[in-house]
Amino acid sequence: MDRPDVEREYYARGFTAVAGVDEAGRGPLAGPVVCAAVIMPLEEDKRVAGVDDSKKLSPKKREALAEQIKATARAYCIVEADENTIDEINILQATRLGMKRAVEGLSLPADFVLTDGNMTLDIGVPQKSIVKGDALVYSIGAASILAKTYRDALMKEYALQFPGYGFERNMGYGTAEHIRAIGEKGLCKIHRTTFAEKFSGGKGKPSPANT
Repeated sequence: MDRPDVEREYYARGFTAVAGVDEAGRGPLAGPVVCAAVIMPLEEDKRVAGVDDSKKLSPKKREALAEQIKATARAYCIVEADENTIDEINILQATRLGMKRAVEGLSLPADFVLTDGNMTLDIGVPQKSIVKGDALVYSIGAASILAKTYRDALMKEYALQFPGYGFERNMGYGTAEHIRAIGEKGLCKIHRTTFAEKFSGGKGKPSPANT
């Protein structure tokens, strides 16, 4: 899947800046959902070999590919939609908003957008969503790698700020360790209340003065 064949199809139809868009972190109990948009070059000598759905790659492989993608991309943008936004407008709308902002943040304006899954964005350029696009489309796979590596690094930083939840291991997902910690400690600042409150035993989030 590391060849831009889908993007080349759109190039043949007159689109010269096809962006792939994906997210990481829709399902966790804590932390942001991270969205990335990327426009990859189509020349064979600039192809990044090994691009695939980020979930299929080892952390070490993802990190190496992320650096290659950043160095090679014609443009990329990574955006966070934080836990407050998720609680306010729900995870689906927060993801759509993050993807929209990632597309709009590209230094090279996209003229066609390919999104993973079944996601329609409020953008002013043509778009197409592709189920399992992160495993089927080169630029979407590249976007999934950028989003995943960015979010994993962020959650490791949060692990230092909010110890005891195992964020460096679970990345905010609802593992047994994480759920047990919520029951013992309550929620921290980066928990998604709408996702995690049921595990907190009514403790809720700390007041802003204690976060």
